[in-house]
Amino acid sequence: MDSSGGSKIAKDGFNNEIEIANKFENWEEDVDAQQWLKTMGYVLEEIEYVHAEVLHGYKTDVQVQVTIKLKRIIDAQNLQIKLVSNEKGFNQIDKRWIRNYKEMWNIPDNIVELLKYYTGENKPYRNNTKDKRRMFMNEFTEEEQDEILEFFTQNKMLILLDIVKGRGKFAAEWILVAQKYENIFRWTLKPINVAINHYSEGEVLITSRGSLKLGRVTMQRKGGDAGRDTANMLQFKVDPTELFNIN
Repeated sequence: MDSSGGSKIAKDGFNNEIEIANKFENWEEDVDAQQWLKTMGYVLEEIEYVHAEVLHGYKTDVQVQVTIKLKRIIDAQNLQIKLVSNEKGFNQIDKRWIRNYKEMWNIPDNIVELLKYYTGENKPYRNNTKDKRRMFMNEFTEEEQDEILEFFTQNKMLILLDIVKGRGKFAAEWILVAQKYENIFRWTLKPINVAINHYSEGEVLITSRGSLKLGRVTMQRKGGDAGRDTANMLQFKVDPTELFNIN
């Protein structure tokens, strides 16, 4: 269920995960939190207490702990929060050094080296590249491009699960997108697997700009950072506002 005109978010928007946690803890008076809890399958009359914890360093941004009356059961729900302040909000969902992705996905050495040329950890192996600091995917040989496409096609779902949902007890189970843009104020709460299915739609391909697309996910060199080494990290981006358009 998405936000309505009576939403507190629709009047004010919100700025960070702490405000989301506070709304959950004030669920008895907060219309948005009541809708979120119902979307997650709770019957409001059966809830005794809600505690929300803000987490850092995980795919889950807020863990909501719900105590059910009589049963004294504490149920935990892991939420990933995406705050969007533009009409289209391309949002970084994962960023790491290539060596870390190598460990996660057992990336072959030849693909690792190509990715390092792509991000700039390795300088271009040939002259006349568009950027003297790094190479674009479409500047590799056809054979090298085919190797990249083969690896990411074969491992597409593993990669999407890791970059969207994560692993372990703090893997995300829900994704809450809130958009505040000009006169638009809205939110949507979706199961994380619905989001993964959506972002997986489409093939793995190299774009005309020389980046890689995994379905609806874009893989890029991070860039920026005033020229620091961290500009050479690899990042994955999605548009969270797309989730407003799916059931």
